[in-house]
Amino acid sequence: MATESPTQPTTMTTPGSWRPVIIGGLAIAIVGLVAIVAPFLTGVSLSLLLGGLLVVGGVVHLVGAFGVRGWSAFIWQVLLAGVYGIAGVALLTNPIVGLATLTTLVIAFFVFEGIAEIGMGLRSRAHTGWTSLIASGLLSLVLAGLLVAGLPGSLLWAVGLLFGVNVFMTGATMAYVGYANRRRMAATAEEPVDEGVKPSV
Repeated sequence: MATESPTQPTTMTTPGSWRPVIIGGLAIAIVGLVAIVAPFLTGVSLSLLLGGLLVVGGVVHLVGAFGVRGWSAFIWQVLLAGVYGIAGVALLTNPIVGLATLTTLVIAFFVFEGIAEIGMGLRSRAHTGWTSLIASGLLSLVLAGLLVAGLPGSLLWAVGLLFGVNVFMTGATMAYVGYANRRRMAATAEEPVDEGVKPSV
């Protein structure tokens, strides 16, 4: 009579797979901390990055203009290339303008997000957790109000600080997930293995 193979628990992780997750998470968290400590430099860097992406987008539209059919499509592609290129060069030459634009977009995002969440919460009063939606919406509106009240000074730090907090939370979450996987794998390794059915004599 054949012996049944021992039953081994299966996991989605492999031995040692938690190490790169923890290391990567800690590295990302450190980048987030640096961004939080130097929000102005972070915001300027993001503005320069956005300017570079717009310039690249302008080049892509310009190259794509020669592959379209018809003068109207060609003209539109060239116009888009010009808009992208001008905006990108403007941000690269004066990143403070881009920083102000990004801060304005962040304020608008918080306002619309707050209104949407409050509206969803009021419409979901029959369901559990509707108060958390309203609380989150109010918090978004408060953040928007604080940024507006801090103008023009908030233009220099808001985007970099929010970016840093987001990156830090992402890295910390990754590191925690890796640590949790490590603990789960260690606990699994310590569990007694089921020997299965013993062979009959």
